[in-house]
Amino acid sequence: MEIRHPKPADADAIYELVAEHDTRVLGRPDLTPADVRDQLAEPDFDPAADGWLAYDGDRLVGWASARRRGGSDRVDLDVRTRTAEAGTALWELALARFTGVTADIGVYAGDTAQREAVRSRGFEPATSFHRMRIDHEGVASDAFLPGVTVETGSGDDEELLRAAHAVKEEGFAAHFGNVPQTFEEWADARESSSAHDWGQVLVAKVHGVPAAVLVGTNQFVPDENCGYVLTLAVRPAFRGRGLGKLLLRRAFAADRRRGRTGTILQVDSNNTTPALGLYLSAGMRRVLSIDIWQKQL
Repeated sequence: MEIRHPKPADADAIYELVAEHDTRVLGRPDLTPADVRDQLAEPDFDPAADGWLAYDGDRLVGWASARRRGGSDRVDLDVRTRTAEAGTALWELALARFTGVTADIGVYAGDTAQREAVRSRGFEPATSFHRMRIDHEGVASDAFLPGVTVETGSGDDEELLRAAHAVKEEGFAAHFGNVPQTFEEWADARESSSAHDWGQVLVAKVHGVPAAVLVGTNQFVPDENCGYVLTLAVRPAFRGRGLGKLLLRRAFAADRRRGRTGTILQVDSNNTTPALGLYLSAGMRRVLSIDIWQKQL
């Protein structure tokens, strides 16, 4: 067996391996080739140090990654293999990449084999994320609140994007696994993704003061023709005023106008705010659960 680091040209082979794993667990792939290309190009990911491929002859039998979130002590792991030999080797490499950090790995709730793989290596359950979805029907209509204006982002409007970033940072400060980002780090991360669109950033202002932000992307357009809410945050001082639901309804209406069949988002089941209740009240339903397992390295 040969092990080497990945290159951009390996994206399709990695996709086929991960899609095979997803299909075995979910009945369908849960990513696209573009998702893999984006991962290999993320600013926080160095393919020459943070990723590994295992080959048996010409056949790819394993893929692993260990991505540190900025300069933080949080690391996201992923290990997918076709053989036990590849699993043993790649898990060892991934777990040895960083020390003095907290490692997180997502495991589909129904993936018993992967759950046993992480449990046997000392990982423990930390939280779960629910993927929520709403299907769009009828005519799009925007929502309004007295004293609240909603502004749409643009790559040319740095002032509004900086306001969006500031709200995001304050709103997510206490959330699971949150890692603070400078504006430049956040903007670079967004622009490195092929699903990125500054035009899907919405900032709600209460009497002119930035209070809530929604960041949408095209991540689920290629495979599900759905919009995706990557981020929804409300500053603590403005919570309980309906701003989250307002921005959700604005995003739903915009996705309808774009011809999307639905909108998707993901929520921490242990969110510090009653976010799950908000999404259910907005008409969303749970379609998938991913458990986050954690280990100190």
